[in-house]
Amino acid sequence: MEKTALILFAHGARDPEWANPMRRVRAAVMQQAPALRVELAFLEFMSPNLGDCARTLVQEGYSAISIVPMFIAQGGHLKHDVPVLMEELRNAHPEVRFVLSPPVGEAEPIVQAMAAYALGLAGSF
Repeated sequence: MEKTALILFAHGARDPEWANPMRRVRAAVMQQAPALRVELAFLEFMSPNLGDCARTLVQEGYSAISIVPMFIAQGGHLKHDVPVLMEELRNAHPEVRFVLSPPVGEAEPIVQAMAAYALGLAGSF
């Protein structure tokens, strides 16, 4: 049986408070799936980065790691930087199965939730 972990992969920012929504998402996932190992990793400005986060999980024996980009859409980072990072991970840890999902903002339930939120605000003025 594979030991599986989930990495919520966000952009990062210089302001440490920027990550608070990501921490809330992580906490919600952990509450809904207490047996699942869930970590946050960042592309830039914040720690840990994706490579360090994955390395820690691999050292702890995780053999399947799902990476969910916490981005609204496919932009330059996801089109250019992330494929390089994924190749580096796979080369460094060929025994581990890394699965990269599409960005969270492109998932239909998220699109619908953003639409509902915007409509709720539009009706409040």
